[in-house]
Amino acid sequence: MIVDSARETPASIDADRTAGTISITWADGHVTTYDAETLRWLCPCAFCRGEAGMPGWLDSRPTLAPNQTKLVDVRLVGQYALQPIWADGHATGYYAFRMLRDRCGCAEDTARRASATAPGSPAAHQPFPHRHEESDR
Repeated sequence: MIVDSARETPASIDADRTAGTISITWADGHVTTYDAETLRWLCPCAFCRGEAGMPGWLDSRPTLAPNQTKLVDVRLVGQYALQPIWADGHATGYYAFRMLRDRCGCAEDTARRASATAPGSPAAHQPFPHRHEESDR
């Protein structure tokens, strides 16, 4: 499998805590913006997603309280991920850049996922709703 590193490498990351969004401009010029609620639903940590064959908390489709979807900080984890810090204190999810780009719900990325899947099979990654903008470059 050939990986296009420009596709999965952020050129810039803008965390707007007031608006509750994280916008990533990728090295290939693509821009993806996630709102805080969508980002919280994407949390990949063991508590939220489960481990050892057990379902995670988010698998039960809970109703998220406002403090569970309020970003208070975002940290860079090495050169591969973001770590959102939520108002409820949750901070164990490392959101790999590859996952954030793969989950982009724009038409271009949705088509790319569909073409990479065998006929008759469900898409490997279902997109989550988020705002999307094209770069002016």
